[in-house]
Amino acid sequence: MDRDLVGKRPTFHRQKGGAHPYRLMLWIVLILAGVWVLFGVQRGQVEPLFEPTPTPTRTANSYIQEAQAYFLTGKLDDPDPPLPTPPRYDAIDTYQRALEMDPQDAQAWAEKARIETYSTTMLSSDRDRLKRLDQALESINRAVELQPEDSTIHAVRAFVLDWYASSPLVTEDRRQELLLEAESEAVRAYGLDPENGLALAFYAEVLLDQQKWSQAEQNAKKAVAIAPDSMDAHRVYATVLESLGQYRSAIEQYLNAAEISPNLTFLYVYVGRNYLSLRLYEKALEYYARAAEINKQLGVKNPIPNLEIAKTYTQQGEFFIAARNAETALSFDPTNPSVYGQLGIIYIKSRNYEGARPMLQCSVVGCTAEENEVGKVAVEGLDLTNLTVAYYYVEYGTVLAFLSRPAQNFCPEARQILGQVKSAYSDDPILMSIVADSEGICERLETGASGTGAAAENPPTAPDMIESTPTPGG
Repeated sequence: MDRDLVGKRPTFHRQKGGAHPYRLMLWIVLILAGVWVLFGVQRGQVEPLFEPTPTPTRTANSYIQEAQAYFLTGKLDDPDPPLPTPPRYDAIDTYQRALEMDPQDAQAWAEKARIETYSTTMLSSDRDRLKRLDQALESINRAVELQPEDSTIHAVRAFVLDWYASSPLVTEDRRQELLLEAESEAVRAYGLDPENGLALAFYAEVLLDQQKWSQAEQNAKKAVAIAPDSMDAHRVYATVLESLGQYRSAIEQYLNAAEISPNLTFLYVYVGRNYLSLRLYEKALEYYARAAEINKQLGVKNPIPNLEIAKTYTQQGEFFIAARNAETALSFDPTNPSVYGQLGIIYIKSRNYEGARPMLQCSVVGCTAEENEVGKVAVEGLDLTNLTVAYYYVEYGTVLAFLSRPAQNFCPEARQILGQVKSAYSDDPILMSIVADSEGICERLETGASGTGAAAENPPTAPDMIESTPTPGG
């Protein structure tokens, strides 16, 4: 029977109930929470999901690769401390970071020691160099503990010991002990692997310091033949040739080393020094300038190239530009007494004795920040430990004597300084001649005789003694 359709219209789906009040409240809360998270992300208060971490976890090997890259770029050591933003690290810093993650990596300890030793060429004071060599010796000793039968590790230890023995702050007895130990390490390295060119090269360097010239040359030449791609082998061979006075051949080997490691500035400094020995001043300046430019590009404040430029211009009689370069070096390292000494020598050569006195004072006895009108910092004086420092002492004593007048007598201090030189270097005829002449000035002043102070045209002076970068093994 047909039914009449009355009332509401028919529907063909399931009817929903009315909206529940608690469900509406839940939706409102979720919407408000979403809005709060959105604004939090925009303000940086909430980190987005699935974003990479700001400091991703790194492996020790990644740090080692970074350290090797720093070495290749020539950034062995940056004296400025590392900064977090932007990061400023060097090869030594980065090897240290790798070893903090994996202190059992003997090869990393050895490479750190090698770089620490080479980085002493960037330091211009004996104290700083010896401190760095202490660090290198500590690093290589750790490597030997971890891998006592590794040829390369023993070779690097011979290298570190040999350069340590070359420090003027080491006594002669200690020097001989270090050389014997270095020789033992080199022999052991070669015995463990006769085809290890690095072991043979560092053995040659030890032989050179033992004054076994012929053996050193033979082994250095063989090392280059075994390892033609080794910067170290070419560098050692060049050092041997330089010590034998074969400057052109030494230049060739240093340049071969520089082709392998083109950003190691000390190699260009060594090239320049050999050109200087040949009296080829323009070529020397060219390579010193190249070293300075690399440092500038790397942001490394290394005073050595500018000091070498200053030395070269001084030998040419170009004192103004020599002083400018020495002052640039001083701006890089304002607490280094050796730089003040070299600047004082330049002032003496240019007859600026008044300007030389405060520079040599900072170098020899030290100075306060108030006394230091150039560097504006306190400087600790140098101990009388080597011939270069002895010339700073004797020149300071001489300038004090020369500038003395009855109303302003520096002779008591001059006698004290000169007396130290007499005690330490009584067998050096050049130094003793200058000491005698300078003491004579003070004697004439005290007796009222003529020839004191301004009455003397020039004070007695030493030969050109502006310090060059030391070459261990040379």
